Amino acid sequence: MSILNTYQNYLMDQYNPYPHGRFVSLFIVRHVESEAMFRTEGSGEPLNREFVFAGKQGGDNQLIQRVVISKRKQIAVERRMGRELLREYALLQKTAKGEGICSLNTNNPCERCIDCMVYGYAAGGGGAQRSRVITDDAFSLHSAATIIGTRQFNALFDNSTMRNPETGEPSTSIGTDEYVKPESVFLDIETLKDVTADEFRYIVGNILRSSRYGAISSRIGKTRNNLIGVAWSNCELFSNLEWVQETYELLREDQHEPSFPLHTSAVAKAAQSAMQTLRQRVIGQVNWLNSDELGNLVDELGQLYANPEQLKAMLSRLATSYPMTQKKGK
Repeated sequence: MSILNTYQNYLMDQYNPYPHGRFVSLFIVRHVESEAMFRTEGSGEPLNREFVFAGKQGGDNQLIQRVVISKRKQIAVERRMGRELLREYALLQKTAKGEGICSLNTNNPCERCIDCMVYGYAAGGGGAQRSRVITDDAFSLHSAATIIGTRQFNALFDNSTMRNPETGEPSTSIGTDEYVKPESVFLDIETLKDVTADEFRYIVGNILRSSRYGAISSRIGKTRNNLIGVAWSNCELFSNLEWVQETYELLREDQHEPSFPLHTSAVAKAAQSAMQTLRQRVIGQVNWLNSDELGNLVDELGQLYANPEQLKAMLSRLATSYPMTQKKGK
């Protein structure tokens, strides 16, 4: 029996366009396993970063810069991962205008595939679906000064030099890039609102299967997403910034910044303690998966995605569950 059956009261039986206040919070430790650049690719801009308070202690006024992974950059990767599956099983629909197949960033969605119904869409045939995956910027645990490095880059010609073999002119492809160091950690909460069990499986599967974030992701940006907590509630909980600040406090050493790098297990333990501390400030009902249930959930999803027949059946069931699809006889 699926672990989700135990928490069916927090999930929808079927898609409904009206809000019902059923929230699922996914607590994710994003562990960078290679160099990464969290900025707009090709912009030449530095890494995204913000000045924030280091921790949550009332008397702590220390400001530090933290590296930021923008909410759009996170979700874009996970949406594309999900759309690969939908494309593999021919579950992407024709656009609302009948001009090709639903695709991102074309302002012409199909308005009825799983991706549109889960992550939202606008424009197209005039309709709109608000995303039911609520996200925010993810902040680094350590300061930018600790986890940022710089590396010079150049582009050689075919003669292995920086000069054009035909004209003798020097290459202009030389400069310096900032990057996030391997073993850096980012804390992130993704909140699902009014989703069904199959939508939950689809969204979490996208998160666990996504492995590269940031610019130049075909060469760098390898990241492992560790799901360390799931909370069912009737309201949204706390922010990414609160969570990372509370975790930072627990990992401090004699009021100094936590050592770098830290093992993911140590970060997860502190982050889970911080989750329980911050939960006390939430005005609402909260029910957590225990560690055994969380492990069983991840194992269950692993088995589902490893079985093509079961996965196809789940996706097909979900794809035909939406009213727009049913009306069109798809």
